[in-house]
Amino acid sequence: MESNERLRDARPGAAMLPLALALVAAGGLLGVVAYDQASIPLWIIATLAAVAGIGMLPGFIILQPNQSKVLIFFGRYVGTVRATGWWWVNPLTIRKEISLRIRNFDSDVLKVNDAVGNPVEIASVINWQVIDTAKAAFDIEDYESFVEIQTEAAVRHVASQYPYDDYEDGQLSLRANADEVTETLQTELQERLKVAGVEVLDTRLRRLAYAPEIAQEMLRRQQANAVVAARQRIVEGAVGMVETALTMLNEQHIVELDEERKAAMVSNLLVVLCSDRGAQPVVNSGTLYN
Repeated sequence: MESNERLRDARPGAAMLPLALALVAAGGLLGVVAYDQASIPLWIIATLAAVAGIGMLPGFIILQPNQSKVLIFFGRYVGTVRATGWWWVNPLTIRKEISLRIRNFDSDVLKVNDAVGNPVEIASVINWQVIDTAKAAFDIEDYESFVEIQTEAAVRHVASQYPYDDYEDGQLSLRANADEVTETLQTELQERLKVAGVEVLDTRLRRLAYAPEIAQEMLRRQQANAVVAARQRIVEGAVGMVETALTMLNEQHIVELDEERKAAMVSNLLVVLCSDRGAQPVVNSGTLYN
């Protein structure tokens, strides 16, 4: 059966303490009178007053900011006191203290296979707090341990849904789309923890890396992808420059080139522009064709 929090108003401790002391004092005075008069009814009244006054003393509680007391009366949940201050509650209740402060959990580094099967190391930090003390106290055996276990389970599941790198255009990845990944993690984690009355305030990935056994090979792959991308950009720029050069030569009638010489010129320009070394000029002392 799912529990729901019920707020309970407690009585001010400053008002109940004089009453408790008055009952104790009245019991003492009545006891003296009963002794002098040897009156059994007065003895009973004095005893009851003193016992009531002393019995009230365990009912005083002090609540600090963002602390709460869950009250249980003979096995039945009767409410939660959240108000800060000095209060008095039924001394026969069992009081379970639950913190309402924001806490964080730093998960262990987990080794998980990503969406394409590569082993990665991942760890997260989450900020959370209890928002329903009844669920935290009665629906879960140990809500703190529950948060830790469910966090690790959610991190494993989310990490297995994305590849570490975006190998295809438009594909989400753990490394390139951290915001989307953490948003998915927070949504899934909140769904898992709502049964414990816990709200997830924020999630962050604090570690993300390939597992050591494949890290070196994946680094080479990243370097190769970077080289290919750079070369592709260089080629695109070189083709544009060659096209501009041929257009200008044609429009300004600087030199007339047949198709064969155009092809040779394009080849030479591409070699010069795409090479990773400085070009060595060659001076032709003859004609264009010799």
